[in-house]
Amino acid sequence: MLKIGLTGNIGSGKTVIARVFSILGIPVYNADEESKKFLDDPSVKNEILRHFGYGILSNGQEINRRSLASIVFTDEHALKLLNSILHPRIIRDFRSWASLHPQQPYVLQESAIIFESGIRAEYDYVIHISCPKETAIDRVIKRDNIDGHSVLRRMQFQFDDAEKSRLSDFVIRNDGSEMVIPQVLSIHKQLLEISSGNGRNTGT
Repeated sequence: MLKIGLTGNIGSGKTVIARVFSILGIPVYNADEESKKFLDDPSVKNEILRHFGYGILSNGQEINRRSLASIVFTDEHALKLLNSILHPRIIRDFRSWASLHPQQPYVLQESAIIFESGIRAEYDYVIHISCPKETAIDRVIKRDNIDGHSVLRRMQFQFDDAEKSRLSDFVIRNDGSEMVIPQVLSIHKQLLEISSGNGRNTGT
């Protein structure tokens, strides 16, 4: 079984692409969604509060993700600190989750910062969702109902699109220049061949 990383900057359309792979029968692990359960873990919660303060708690005494995001997306050190707390746990959880699917040709982990967080070695191959910054900003503004400046703050700590494309094994262009489903199907076919030992990575 292959472990595939699915990455792309904010607004690139990772969730939509991941859904297509899921429809094809491929198990998908969403790192962002799965990280939420760790915020409820008492040991993780206490460690985060120790570093970021009790001002990030909601009235229900749970960590308010928006408050935490407002800190880490304006401070690179704070972002690295949070990632150092969450990422080792997410990686262990992904490995455990992947072991539950031994009969699958491959599994996907959807994560925005595979390269930035230094976890590329966890995957056999990485697929990058390429999208122009202007298009991504517009998508996030509409999706999250936030202003463009806030989106740019989130983007500032991510590698640019061209760099991620260069570092990845496969690239899906989600910029409107070509349909994404045929691109997904092509990569899916290649990964099935690689998994069966009858193919080799040619990239896109």
